[in-house]
Amino acid sequence: MTSEVTAEPQRIRLGQCRLDEAVTNYMRKDFAVLCAEQTVAQAIESLRAQPLQSRIIYLYVLDEEGRLQGVVPTRRLLLSAPDTRIAEIMVRNVISIPADATLLDACEFFVLHRLLAFPVVDDQRHMLGVVDIELYAEERAELEERWDDVFQLVGVHLAAARQTEPWKAFRARFPWLLCNVVGGVLAAMLTGFFQTQLRSAVTLALFIPVVLSLAEAVSMQSVSLILQVLHVQRVNWRLLASRLLRESQTGFLLGLASGALVAGTAWVWPGSAPVAGSVLGGIAVGVTVAASLGVAVPSLLRLLHLDPRVAAGPVALTLTDLATLFVYFSWASAILHV
Repeated sequence: MTSEVTAEPQRIRLGQCRLDEAVTNYMRKDFAVLCAEQTVAQAIESLRAQPLQSRIIYLYVLDEEGRLQGVVPTRRLLLSAPDTRIAEIMVRNVISIPADATLLDACEFFVLHRLLAFPVVDDQRHMLGVVDIELYAEERAELEERWDDVFQLVGVHLAAARQTEPWKAFRARFPWLLCNVVGGVLAAMLTGFFQTQLRSAVTLALFIPVVLSLAEAVSMQSVSLILQVLHVQRVNWRLLASRLLRESQTGFLLGLASGALVAGTAWVWPGSAPVAGSVLGGIAVGVTVAASLGVAVPSLLRLLHLDPRVAAGPVALTLTDLATLFVYFSWASAILHV
């Protein structure tokens, strides 16, 4: 009895898998198969005839219909007497992963049971494949890298976040806070430049928080997406232009939809059509610019041979705030004729 040999399972790469994907997409099918009635000597001889390309961790005992009966650790097989039957040395209580399990479920199996591999079986216990420790190791490494990206989006390395010495943590994090401080001061100055518009329509000021929050959210989404791309692709001007075009179009649709909702509120309360038009245009254009900045900043940093993961978040947010306020007030000035 031999197992079906197919192509290697998909390898896990950053940005190309999700924890809710089916584990069957990542199992391998060239596993070692034994029969319960074989002796150890016969089992070893049968293994030599099986076209196995990957390493052997456990040997799986199947019946004539391919149902899982037990498992034999490689060490136990090699140390047993040649005339010992496989049924006598196999482990019958096999921990297996169901075929409908996800990648996250498989990782939990490795954490809970601390085995090197698990068989994947269907509802009838037919063995479909094997997932081994490499799956968990690669997925864990990917998750750690993603967590590092989450920290770096706000200007902090994961290593720095774990730093216990206050002074070292301060030196690692404060420089990027300066970017936000400068951006906040410039935003205040920019708002002061448009005092005339604010005096003529005080209601405009009420919607500044929602305008900025929408633009910042979209900008950070764009930064996160382009960082995933930069992990696996080398940036060039063609890639940058393509991503800018695509993200600006997406940003415009997001801005138009969210702007319409907020503008509808401004129309009903406080009931000002010019203010509603200012909000709609400001959000639609501002979010479009924010999405473009979210792509442009990390890409340009990479082209300049700088680490975009650390600088992209603070720089993109600062530029987004300034650009969004300028667009919002300029649009309002054009509509209100002030």
